[in-house]
Amino acid sequence: MRKMTSWKLKGSAALLSASLLAGSFILTGTPAEASSSTSTNAGQVSSIQKSSLTSPITVQEFSKLLNAVAKGNGLEFKGLDGTGTIKRKDAAAAIYEWIELPESTSEYTDLSEAESEIAGALLKAGIMNGYSSTVFAPNQPVTISDAHVLIDRIEAYLTPFDITEATIAEMQTAMEQGKVTSVTLVQLYLARIHRYDDQLHAILTVNDKAVEAARKLDEERRATGPRGPLHGIPIIVKDNYDTADMPTTAGCVCLKDSIPDNDSEQVARLKAAGAIIIAKANLDEFAFNITTSSSLGGQTLNPYNLGHYPGGSSGGTGAAIAANFAAAGLGTDTGGSIRIPSSLNSLVGIRPTIGLSSRDGIIPLALTQDVGGPMARTVADAAAVLEATAGYDAKDLVTTQSVGRVPDSYLSYLDKEGLQGARIGVVTQLLSGTKAEQNEVNDITLQAVKDMEKLGATAVHIEIPNYEAIMKFPSLSGWEFKFQLNDYLESLGEDAPYHSLEEIIASGEYLESHKSSMEARQARETLDDNEYRKIVLDRTKLTQESLLKVMAEHNLDALVYPASAEPAGKLGEGQNSGVNNRLSPFSGFPAITVPAGFTDGGLPVGVEFLGKAFDEGTLIKLAYSYEQGTLHRKSPALTP
Repeated sequence: MRKMTSWKLKGSAALLSASLLAGSFILTGTPAEASSSTSTNAGQVSSIQKSSLTSPITVQEFSKLLNAVAKGNGLEFKGLDGTGTIKRKDAAAAIYEWIELPESTSEYTDLSEAESEIAGALLKAGIMNGYSSTVFAPNQPVTISDAHVLIDRIEAYLTPFDITEATIAEMQTAMEQGKVTSVTLVQLYLARIHRYDDQLHAILTVNDKAVEAARKLDEERRATGPRGPLHGIPIIVKDNYDTADMPTTAGCVCLKDSIPDNDSEQVARLKAAGAIIIAKANLDEFAFNITTSSSLGGQTLNPYNLGHYPGGSSGGTGAAIAANFAAAGLGTDTGGSIRIPSSLNSLVGIRPTIGLSSRDGIIPLALTQDVGGPMARTVADAAAVLEATAGYDAKDLVTTQSVGRVPDSYLSYLDKEGLQGARIGVVTQLLSGTKAEQNEVNDITLQAVKDMEKLGATAVHIEIPNYEAIMKFPSLSGWEFKFQLNDYLESLGEDAPYHSLEEIIASGEYLESHKSSMEARQARETLDDNEYRKIVLDRTKLTQESLLKVMAEHNLDALVYPASAEPAGKLGEGQNSGVNNRLSPFSGFPAITVPAGFTDGGLPVGVEFLGKAFDEGTLIKLAYSYEQGTLHRKSPALTP
């Protein structure tokens, strides 16, 4: 049992436990504690001069720093006895006893067993490193610079964990430090869904086994450590992804009781990475439109203004992640259904290259254009989800194109300096418009371009060759939906509630406003049609060649333009996204949407980067640099 010392905390143990429920600080594992960062509390000790940061700090000076932290956090610190400089092992012991860190072990070879326990606890808490993985240097004096870093890390450790806007990395740090568990995260998110979804109508099904799954993942973490960045992390998926433990409905009453035998490939990969599917989100029924209304879930509302649409068709995922119902989500994108709701909900959305991620087990709209991808509050979180879900799948042969083209880690592209030296093409044809809403979006986009230039990029205003011809091509959902939906229903086997689109139409169990669209799709008799083949071949070829030509001529890393021509539309007035969403699905090239600010009315606006095939890493790098240089994302006031 630990020997208690004179460093006591004010209040009960329960109060202390509550005060320590999280905070987040990613420990980089630097050899020593020296750093240029300076604690705000350090300024309260006038005897410490910044001009001598490499000088050893005395016991009394270090004691004053700890006392300042204690007072700032409502804690009590008796102080340290002794004179002269303080050694690393003594500083570690003082911190360990003062905030009663949970016991741990270390592999330092220059410590006694008791000292190793202390050093291991500080290492796990993210407060104090060794000089290497095996050397702690217990008798090395603590410098003033070291002390500043230690104080900053103690402050971070003592900061209460707040689930709102927490990143995946912050959740992992908090779980590693023992401040929260996966069970806690699930319960906090379920509480938010219960509290706020009556306003938003974003969720169709809550996973009643989520807490049980989290408990098993917590046990696994304690026994063998985390599987990776998504271990124990709650995720929401659009309800057109198959889940073997929850209904998969596409938002339609006709499929309300349909539970597939197997998870979709992307869901299976998330689970294999340790993620928890906490809920399934509403969508525009069968992913037809961009307003997110369904016969099963009703009309999803925008959390930034309940009188406006959330975009679509992945608007349920968009509203849910914006309102902090989970760490991140999955959407699908045939024409713009990841990027439009991401833009309208101040989120990051990635539409991957066609062929990067499997569509197996996703209810199709048009497989020539369909992709599934992440929606998240930060670029880093979206990259973590993409990393877990990308790659070859024998059940979706288009993913053969990804072989050898998936990097070891998309997280390695998270470079704050990523815009330095980059060349960005600003698509002038997508900045046209006369409406006030369009002009406001254009102004925000042009400001974003200026910000990219300040961050080191060169912006070139360009026009896409053959632009008008490209934009005259239609989406293929009107052609392919009937045949591919019928194939999906057949894959459900005997459990399928209906076996064809024709049967669904006859049942009347669908959104009445979709009737004409469904009947028009049902009228298609074959895909063995010259017009269809011409669209498939000519549209893709013309779009790809035109984009590659302009990027080559100007030596561009990416193109940029507004993700949606207008912000979230008012309920009853429709949603206009313009043609901005077409370049990515028509070419098959990847695109990423990132928050760029808000209109005067408080509605989010996003900008979209488009790159070459399988160049998601570059897009992540550019978007991350812009995100970190501007920090436009903010949570909705309606869901605090």
